[in-house]
Formats: sequence, C-alpha cells, structure tokens
Amino acid sequence: MQDKQISSELIYRTVDSTVILFSLFVTFLYTDIYYVEGYIIAGLASIILFSLAARFTDVYSSWTARPFREETLHIVSTWLAAFFILIFFGFITKTSEHFSRVTLTSWLFLTPLLLLAARYSLRRIFSYLKILGLNNKTIVIAGMTDNGLRFAQELEANPDYGYQVAGFYCDKNSKLINNATVEKIKQHYPILGNYNELTNAARSGKWDQIYLALPIESKKRIANLLVRLTDTATPIRILPDYFTSNLLKSKYLEIVNTPILAVYDSPFSEHNALIKRAEDIIFGTVILALISPLMLLIALGVKLTSRGPVFFKQHRYGLKGEAIKVWKFRTMTVCENDGRIRQATKNDHRVTRFGAFLRKTSLDELPQFLNVLIGNMSIVGPRPHAVIHNEEYRELIPGYMLRHMVKPGITGWAQINGWRGETDNLYKMRKRLEFDLEYMREWSLWLDIKIILYTVVRGFTDKNAY
Repeated sequence: MQDKQISSELIYRTVDSTVILFSLFVTFLYTDIYYVEGYIIAGLASIILFSLAARFTDVYSSWTARPFREETLHIVSTWLAAFFILIFFGFITKTSEHFSRVTLTSWLFLTPLLLLAARYSLRRIFSYLKILGLNNKTIVIAGMTDNGLRFAQELEANPDYGYQVAGFYCDKNSKLINNATVEKIKQHYPILGNYNELTNAARSGKWDQIYLALPIESKKRIANLLVRLTDTATPIRILPDYFTSNLLKSKYLEIVNTPILAVYDSPFSEHNALIKRAEDIIFGTVILALISPLMLLIALGVKLTSRGPVFFKQHRYGLKGEAIKVWKFRTMTVCENDGRIRQATKNDHRVTRFGAFLRKTSLDELPQFLNVLIGNMSIVGPRPHAVIHNEEYRELIPGYMLRHMVKPGITGWAQINGWRGETDNLYKMRKRLEFDLEYMREWSLWLDIKIILYTVVRGFTDKNAY
C-alpha cells in the first residue's frame, strides 16, 4: 500500500520553487533594467537558499501536526533568511547594482504572500483528499486499552490527518484486559484477530502501520511481539502510556559503550548551550541598547510617583536551583523578599498607580536584560518564581523542580500561551509547568525566536497581569 502514497514533500518543494520563480518573473516585468541572466541566477540561487534554510525551520515536516498560523511563521522566516543571504552575496560580489531596487523590494513582499496562498491551497486539497479516503494510511492497533481507543477516536475525529483505523488486534487470554474497555472498542471498531494473525498480516504488508497500545505491565508480551514483528517490513509504532510517555521525553546517551537513558536531564548539550548563550548575548545587547532610553524614563517615573528605590531585586531560583537576584522596576509600595511573599492580586493596594501600568505592560521586567548579560537568566525560559513559592509547589506538584534544569527567562512558552500572572490555584501552576517542560523538550533556536516575536506582538499587555 506504500506505493499509493503521494510524496507531499516533493509536491510542496516543487510548488514553492515554482512560486519563487513566478514571483520574480512577475516583478521583473515592471523593471526597466533587463539583466535577464542575473535574474535567472538570482531565482535559482534563492530556491537553493530557501531549501537549505528550510532544513533548519522545518518547513517541510509534519504540516498536519501544526496550525497554519505557525506554518506561516516558518515560511516567512525561511524566505526572509534566503532573500537576505542572497542580497548579502550580491553586495559582497558587487553585483547588486545590476538589479532593480523596485523589483527586489516587490519580490521580497510578493513571494511570501504567494507561498502562503499556495501552501494554504495545498493543505485544503490534501485534507479534502484524505477526507475522501485518498492518499490515506490504513493502520491497526494491537492492544484493547483505553489508550488505544482514545488514539483511534482522535484519528477518527481528525480525518484530514490521513489515517484510517481498520481495527484492533488483541490477546484474549491476557489477564490485563479491561472488559469495559473491550466492550467500548467493539462498539466502534472490528476485532481483527489475535497477535499470530497480526504477525501474518504484517508479513503480507496488509497494513501501512501497526500501533502497539499494550500497557507497560505487559513488557514481556510487548518484547515478544516486537521480536515477531521485526520479521516484517511494516512500520511499527508504540503508543506510550503515562509511564512510558515520561520515559520518551528523555534522551538516549552512550557512555563507555553502554547505552544510557537520561530520564531527567538538561535539554541542552554543550553545543546547544553555547548557541543559547550566544543568542542571549547578541539579542540581549541589541535589545538593551534599544530600550535604554525607555528604561531611563521608567526609572524617572518610578522615582517621581512613589517613595523607595527604583529597582527591586527579588530572590529567585536559577539554573540547578541556585539562588539568584532578579532585577525589576519597583511597582509596589513594599519590597517583600522573604518567607511572607504574597503574589499580586487584582486591585492589590500594594501596587502603585504607575506600577500597575508597568505590570500590565510587563515593562517592569525590562531590567532583567541585565540578568541576561550577567548570565544567570536567559531571554527565553521558564519564568522565575519566588523562593517561598518554589518550596511550596515542589511539595505539591511532581516534577516541579525540573523547570530549573535551564536558566529562567524574561519570557517563556507558558507566558505567550496565556499562563502568566497570579497562580491562585494548583491547576494554573500545573499548566504553567506543563508548558515549561514542553519548551524544554522541544527547544530550538527557532522556538526561542518565535517566542520573542510573540512576546513583542502580544506579551506587553495581558489580562492576567496585575
């Protein structure tokens, strides 16, 4: 069945290349400078640069797994990178003078618009074809479990992902079978047979993919089934339960030829840590230079509107739980920094009028760029909490202290997703931790840049900040 699958990546790459050249051709028609050979070379070079940049921005990976607005950022950033690298080469080779500025500017803005229009159209076409049952993958699930049923129902609710569940295989003699779950599965999906029949079907290539949804308690049965299925050419995937999903968040290491599974560890290798630090120094220096006049005005405003120091240094946990002092503009009439800290609440009488404005717009956080340059904070990372709150939540939420395996940040994945401000109940802190850990698992330079851009767009005002 694999030969029926259309290579969507090849289609996307072909369409993107065509769009880039077409966009250049359209803008080229409106110029009086007809340096045809140069424009052809520029067009072909831009396609190569776009393809190379796409390897770092994941333009061609798993389009169905992310919303179109996120794909928009990937495409636009990839095109901007390709275009400005091309302009840089034109500058250093002294060939840019042969090109029309009007043409290049028009090409710069027209291309992403056409790329997005083409990408959206292709998404709709592929989604429609998958809903019709074309270019789909037919899968089966081994294991009559709640996890398997949930997965099957999610695929059924999202037909545009292109997966059709043919049914379930099970071992009727298993003592771990939940009869209630079995009855639910039988109401919606056919039972195709036992694991011997699954092995035979896999050998014949009957199914596109097989998903194992057995509980972790069945590790011997899972191992046995995997050994039998290795004698087939059918892709095998495992649906993790709660325990194994936590293990799969880990990473594989090899020390003195011994395989090691690092379950709880820093997400940054030495290479990534170096990239992260370079990012902080470069972005931090540029941003601090740009906001210095604004910081002077804010400092003056704090001084003129209330008594007390301009800055407030709060005790926080940093990398590996080490104590650090985080800089902020003072926004309250008090400077609480001990075991009696109370989070700011709505209409809090301790917050000054000017301080309320600073907190609402997050401008009180600007001095933390000094922490970034010092090196005990990053621009992006989990927001630092008061020491007393850390001690409280580490007792209430399992895995809470894992967020301290990276430096705290001025902004973060949790904040741009709406989980900032007062955490007046345990649910809010659990959600914040959930996004913090997701950031640590999925970290990339692109993710940091995206968070910074989102913060600039939406992060300066928030209904939960007071």
